[in-house]
Amino acid sequence: MSASLPHSLYRSDQVRDGERKIAADLGVEMYNLMELAGCAVFETMKDRWPDAESILVCCGSGNNGGDGYVIARLALEANMSVTLWSAADPSSASGDALKAQQKFVAAGGLIGQGAFPDGDHDLIVDALFGTGLSRDLSGACLLAVNAINAINCPKIAVDLPSGLDADTGHVWGGAVIADCTVSFVGLKQGLFTGKARDYCGDILYDGLGIGEEFAAHIPASSTLLTLTLAKTLEPQRQNSAHKGHAGRVICIGGQKGMGGAIILSGQATLRSGAGLVAVLTDESHIPAVLARQPELMTRWWLEDDGIEALEETLRWADVIAIGPGLGQSEWAKKLFDAAVACGIPMVVDADALNLLAFSPMRRDNWILTPHPGEAANLLSTHVTEIERDRFSAVKELHKRYGGVVVLKGAGTIVYDGSTLQIIDAGNPGMASGGMGDVLTGVIAGCVAQMSSLSESASFGAYLHSYAADIAAQDGERGLIASDLLPLLGNNIKTESR
Repeated sequence: MSASLPHSLYRSDQVRDGERKIAADLGVEMYNLMELAGCAVFETMKDRWPDAESILVCCGSGNNGGDGYVIARLALEANMSVTLWSAADPSSASGDALKAQQKFVAAGGLIGQGAFPDGDHDLIVDALFGTGLSRDLSGACLLAVNAINAINCPKIAVDLPSGLDADTGHVWGGAVIADCTVSFVGLKQGLFTGKARDYCGDILYDGLGIGEEFAAHIPASSTLLTLTLAKTLEPQRQNSAHKGHAGRVICIGGQKGMGGAIILSGQATLRSGAGLVAVLTDESHIPAVLARQPELMTRWWLEDDGIEALEETLRWADVIAIGPGLGQSEWAKKLFDAAVACGIPMVVDADALNLLAFSPMRRDNWILTPHPGEAANLLSTHVTEIERDRFSAVKELHKRYGGVVVLKGAGTIVYDGSTLQIIDAGNPGMASGGMGDVLTGVIAGCVAQMSSLSESASFGAYLHSYAADIAAQDGERGLIASDLLPLLGNNIKTESR
């Protein structure tokens, strides 16, 4: 995605109502915005696909369809071959959309309807549905979306791909798979998380001349944490710094036979800048920890040692990271209970989240890092419900458990009770074992160095994905969690990677 995208994201109702208000305040006719939107898409078409001569424009009956009629008219005026197909009865158009339709017809355009058009096209413009869609596509509409996807040519979506929910990223039964989406006035938050990332392609933005005024007066519903914003969160060290200034972290996990996860977490905690890091794990894993990373200190605890010995060990730390490979045995439960009881700031992941689901509690000084499956367990629901509306899910997690919640996945969401942030980094190569264990360590290392849990979670999540993007520059296939470790110490660079 373009690094020039605005940071502010909005719900569709904010954009719909806000653009009318701002346009009225500035004395701008709504139809003029439709013309500007069509022009923005047409200019993007010419820039990205300059050799395209034949285009298919698919229109609906609303204002999104009106944008499509403007695009089709501009293409006609540029002597392109234009096929316009309307999914709705053209006579149902009204208002600005009707005006755009009439101008297209006056320019010599023909409106097709009924069966989806056959023929080859160099480019398809998706202007079927706008931000108002709130139910599953069916019948002719679903057939049209499937037909568009079946044609082997580039697709450009007007404002958002048809079939996608602008607020949540949910797919309403099917959606156009676009190569590029041009969004207007205010970026819609649903374009940047979950399944939406499979459908939007490159996201571009055009404020239509009112974007700056809109952003100045309409409060954002969430924030896109881009490279530029992440750079402002990066922890800095004074020249006189020593290891005591960078915090002490204990990483707890790794029941017998599950040592790899907590080793990765410990390494990531070190690599992200923590001053001193200890790994508390099953005694059998100690040789592997020291062989893999001699800078890690080691701790182990046997139930026969008693809780007091464990509490004394935990009091050494400024931060606890718990969960990777922890398991759900009695040993694991006692470690978890002791970590919670000591009151130290925590990063809670993996099996520690599953233990939390069995004994729910709320506290302010922890960061929870569930993937959708763990989130579903914490909320006693199903993964499909989590992914259906990731924004509502992360808010409900915070309501029940407090602290800062990092809902992992494509377009990771960070929520601290007041601010929603979406991580604008990461790639599909991260879908491999151990990535979450590394994230746990990265965030714990950030907590050790930073004063704000919320900023630690946001920066840590960004740094993790940023390192993965660097590691995947030569290819995403076969990317593994340990590939990120040597890159976690890289300073965030705002120039193109």
